[in-house]
Amino acid sequence: MSLHVSLIAPAISPALREARFGETETETDHGSGDESNDGSDDDGLDATGLRQAEAVRETFPRATALYASPTRRCRRTAQALGLTTAPLAALAPCAMGRWQGRTLDEVAAAEPQSVAAWLSDPEAAPHGGESLSDFHTRVAHWLDTAGEAHSDGTTEAAGPTMPPATGRRLLVVAEPDFIRAATVHALGAPARTFWRIDVRPLSVTELSGRDGRWNLRLGRPLHE
Repeated sequence: MSLHVSLIAPAISPALREARFGETETETDHGSGDESNDGSDDDGLDATGLRQAEAVRETFPRATALYASPTRRCRRTAQALGLTTAPLAALAPCAMGRWQGRTLDEVAAAEPQSVAAWLSDPEAAPHGGESLSDFHTRVAHWLDTAGEAHSDGTTEAAGPTMPPATGRRLLVVAEPDFIRAATVHALGAPARTFWRIDVRPLSVTELSGRDGRWNLRLGRPLHE
């Protein structure tokens, strides 16, 4: 069965502007369920990002299933886009350990050798979190099994699903690093190419294929 995966990058946020290693949240981290927006960074997006996401709300083709990273900005982007999703732990960004919440400049100033190791060696995890190699393995596993029937709490798209003969179409709101790793895997490229891929906010990277062979369409903007 063929599979089409549209990977949507989150809208612009203060953390993205500052190149900050953001926090990953799960459903239990926001137990009140109140995700109303006032334009502040408390909900993961700034006013510009929210406005741009809402401008292209509900402009997507129908999908078999909807997924979102558990990060706040991905959840809020999905909500602003009019997509009903449930957080999926497998879509979490690379775990950055004690660097979480700090900017790249801050970490580079305090730990230059650690940052150099992290940027040059996919096996290195000086932050105490997830190595780039382990992260790539996790992303590759999710992508290569995404066409299977899901029973992990993800949400079916509203309205009629696509006929089985046409394959599955997934809409996924994921962090830029997840999209970069998925792109590297789809191309069968070396891990070091991860650092040379730029994923812009509210862009769509599209993967289609079957049996682990992927075609790639990069960086289509959702907004002008």
